[in-house]
Amino acid sequence: MKIAIGGDHAGFQYKKKIISYLADQGHDVKDFGPDSADSVDYPDYVHPAADAVEKGECDLGILICGSANGVAMTANKHQGIRAAICWDRDLAALARSHNDANMICLAARFVAYELAEGMVEAFLSTPFEGGRHQRRVDKISC
Repeated sequence: MKIAIGGDHAGFQYKKKIISYLADQGHDVKDFGPDSADSVDYPDYVHPAADAVEKGECDLGILICGSANGVAMTANKHQGIRAAICWDRDLAALARSHNDANMICLAARFVAYELAEGMVEAFLSTPFEGGRHQRRVDKISC
């Protein structure tokens, strides 16, 4: 699977570890930055990552910042993006199975790395159920 990843300085350390984890799992990861823990403006990295998912260049995306709020707000400005803030494995799986989320947003300052990795695993391995959920997902975009 081809996965877009990006965020901000607060998510940089988690991003590095998640990229390594994903590569070990055989995924192709496109890193949109940042390239260090120096302070940056997350929209500069989130918009290109969201564009890649929206255009189908990447299958799914992972966004990481301190609270997950900024990256989620930015990504969800894109009509074709359904970015979900998650804080446990069950929510990550539900975001995919019920909402067809195509980007997961992680709060590096509020969840342990092991939990973040587990959420990524749940997100990537859970398929969209469709059915009654498809009707609802079809009504999300303005």
